[in-house]
Amino acid sequence: MTNPPPRSPITRRAPITRLGIPPTLAWGYLGLLLFMVGDGVESGYLSPYLIDRGIPESLVAVLFTVYGIAAALAAWLSGVLADLWGPRRVMWTGLAIWTVFQLLFLGAAIPASSYPLMLLGYGLRGLGYPLFAYGFLVWIAGVAPRARLGTAMGWFWFAFTGGLPTLGSLVASGLIPHIGAYATLWAALALVAAGGLIALLLVRDEHGGKRQRPAGEGPLATLLGSITILWRNPRVGAGSVVRVINTASQFGFFVILPIHFTRTVGFSLTQWLHLLSAMFATNIFANLLFGVVGDRLGWRRTVAWFGGAGCTLSTLLLFYVPTAAGPHFPLALAVAAFYGATLAGYVPISALMPSLEPRHKGQALAALNLGAGASTFVGPAVVAAFVGPLGVEGVVWIFAGMYAVSTVLTLFLKLPDESAAGAGAGRDAAAPHAASARA
Repeated sequence: MTNPPPRSPITRRAPITRLGIPPTLAWGYLGLLLFMVGDGVESGYLSPYLIDRGIPESLVAVLFTVYGIAAALAAWLSGVLADLWGPRRVMWTGLAIWTVFQLLFLGAAIPASSYPLMLLGYGLRGLGYPLFAYGFLVWIAGVAPRARLGTAMGWFWFAFTGGLPTLGSLVASGLIPHIGAYATLWAALALVAAGGLIALLLVRDEHGGKRQRPAGEGPLATLLGSITILWRNPRVGAGSVVRVINTASQFGFFVILPIHFTRTVGFSLTQWLHLLSAMFATNIFANLLFGVVGDRLGWRRTVAWFGGAGCTLSTLLLFYVPTAAGPHFPLALAVAAFYGATLAGYVPISALMPSLEPRHKGQALAALNLGAGASTFVGPAVVAAFVGPLGVEGVVWIFAGMYAVSTVLTLFLKLPDESAAGAGAGRDAAAPHAASARA
């Protein structure tokens, strides 16, 4: 009597897998959320807190500028170092930098009211969060299956923006009345440390320790390659420009819209802050939504039409609807939420960029992160250059025009496996979905 052949095991996908989160990285997402909550605690009050302690406003501006430059540099380095060291070591480095320089800032600089120590401690702390967060972004790119990469990236941005500034500011508003502003900064350190340790000690995925660079490629070639990739692979260079455009208006609007909405349109400052909260609350959930949509509809198509074309329209509506209707809060709330949602239409570019250069994913993500860092000063620079001669309306049209340009650029970001003879956007849309069906 022969034994019956063994039954094929029925593969059951864990619930977290069905959500689009790589199961081996699940703790990393939770750790990232807690880390960014801690990093975002100070975002709503650190500037006035330092001014109240006697630091001149101009020097506080310099302090934040140094922090921003450090963050932009680290955003670029995160992809480069992930190629050289592996994502886990990059994240450990980011956690260590954040912790050490926050201790210097809180333990020495603030008690002594020493501006040079503040510049050293807070300025260099800006290197910390991009190394941790974007190091994890590279890790996701190396682990998530292509069919669900957009969704995995959507969860990344859900955790990232959920912490900074949304939940971080909420934590601050709850703690400051009870323990004070200074003690709240120490609580932020505890949150960052907890989130970092959860991600780094509980995530066991083997890809975290692997160097991403191809065999035989030396460290200097990897470092230089993270710059030369911008023209070595023109699609990656174009993608970096698209990423600059993505949030340039956001940082520019932080400069001009509070004044426009309160002095010209007629909203109170509290109403404007409520509009801003609604804008970014919508953005958090839209980040996840468009990650899923990108996997279904195609990354390139989603970025082009929901991101580029969507932002072209929402940017104009954000200006013209309140200007025409006056301080009509429900209408303003609707256009603010629409603008926040369309900003999230660019989420799939985090999946698209490493797929444009699959042999050098870290370099491609370095280019993406360089674009993200550049947007923090490109937006305000556009305002500084044009608000005088053109006014707020002219600046809004410039941002809308930039989004229209990004729509066109995105349509050329074809994946390497698309045929030159006409696979086009349809293949981009179909490939992830087909792969999902095969899975």
